Amino acid sequence: MPSQHSTGYRTRSQSLYVHGDSALVINQLNKEWDTTHEKMDLYCKEIRKWESNFYGIEYIHVVRDKNQAAHALSKIGSSRAKIPQGVFIHDIHAPSVGTDLVENQPNEAMLIDDSAPATSSHDWRAPFIGYISDESGLQDKTENERLIRRSKNYILVDGKLMRKKCKF
Repeated sequence: MPSQHSTGYRTRSQSLYVHGDSALVINQLNKEWDTTHEKMDLYCKEIRKWESNFYGIEYIHVVRDKNQAAHALSKIGSSRAKIPQGVFIHDIHAPSVGTDLVENQPNEAMLIDDSAPATSSHDWRAPFIGYISDESGLQDKTENERLIRRSKNYILVDGKLMRKKCKF
């Protein structure tokens, strides 16, 4: 999304072409499909606010198999390789719209099988429980980053590992 300091915001620019590999998002922005999720509706409304700053906006679906640039960037990101010069990264750690929706959601959790003791060296839950309870991580940097990222899906309730926001 453009920032308030971009040229398109201060003066009416020419046309803007937005390319995306999600057929769902592109069709919703083109008003060909309805948004069925409240949060996606908020994103679409936010984008619509910017449409008046351009003479025209065209949302173009790019099939993932035909999008070599996105494929190359995703491989760089997933392999944690050095970022090429001219490629800019901006990590987004919070939603840009609908933050009140996230805060108002009920805290649902699903008990993870607790039949085996979590202290076993072969128990997959042990690293999660260790990290969540006292932020003890793993030795391998890559595995530790993965543990941190994945542990956000779990909580401890009375010493038992629970998965957040389960769907029944």
